[in-house]
Amino acid sequence: MVDLKTNFSVLGISDLKTWFPIRRGILSRTVGYTRAVDGVSLNIKQGEILGLVGESGCGKTTLARTIVKLDPAKSGSILFEGNDILTTKGGNIRSLRQNIQIIFQDPFSSLNPRMTVIDTLTEGLIEHKMIPNRQKKDKALQLLNDVAMDSDSLYRYPHEFSGGQRQRISIARAISMKPKLIICDEAVSALDVSIQAQVINLLIDLKNKHKLSYLFISHDLSVVSYIADKTAVMYLGQIVENADTADIINKPLHPYTQALISDVPRIGENKDKRTILKGDVPSASNPPPGCRFHPRCPIGVQKCTTDVPRLENKGNNHFVSCHLV
Repeated sequence: MVDLKTNFSVLGISDLKTWFPIRRGILSRTVGYTRAVDGVSLNIKQGEILGLVGESGCGKTTLARTIVKLDPAKSGSILFEGNDILTTKGGNIRSLRQNIQIIFQDPFSSLNPRMTVIDTLTEGLIEHKMIPNRQKKDKALQLLNDVAMDSDSLYRYPHEFSGGQRQRISIARAISMKPKLIICDEAVSALDVSIQAQVINLLIDLKNKHKLSYLFISHDLSVVSYIADKTAVMYLGQIVENADTADIINKPLHPYTQALISDVPRIGENKDKRTILKGDVPSASNPPPGCRFHPRCPIGVQKCTTDVPRLENKGNNHFVSCHLV
């Protein structure tokens, strides 16, 4: 386990585990667990964008949901400005909800279809008593301006907008609470490529304007390489590599990271040099012993099948979990 508590400014996650029980039989007895997040340690500093990448089903979204207390953690700690989120109760949860916002992948399902834009953008503000009711319109107009949308959007409903516009509304709703951390859970993956670029640039501008920090979750390394300061690579519930984004892209050390990067298409690239992973991702309810990546690893040795590698600093704060590095 990597101890990251002492060097965090906004969020520090240490040895976090989120397991879901598997129940069977008439009495619904617990016969095992799905280890969606299994010993994750991460750190996000003030004003930093941390990219989190990995294949579908590796636990990225579960990690995000655990941070905002939508999924219960089994063990570990999540320190937000020095306070453990997992033990937060009562009125402190309201402060947590205000300071940590999340932008979901599908804006159509995350926006209430019965609420107009003005109500969507100001509901949280009024609930937290951040503005009086008479200031709803002025505040909503300001938020729409922040995300480059017209004022005539105020009294329209989500179904009247395009996907990119709906995601801008979701972003405006997130920044309305003046949070310190925003979790972007595949926030651009459902958008067209041209719209993706616009939304990513918008997120960067808002980060600088409002002094935000992001946890940017994506399966697309090319997107993460553009927006993230640091990048963590997740595989089957665990972090296998964590470093500055430039180091991850230019000097990947873990075989899984190397395979992900080789899968990003490049103009003029020889397709024969790509690393094609064999087999499917193992089940999180029955992970393989030793290194979890060893059944698909192109360079694995016998030790990988029995000994669990530790996430260790290989220099320049480049953390890797691999016996062969």
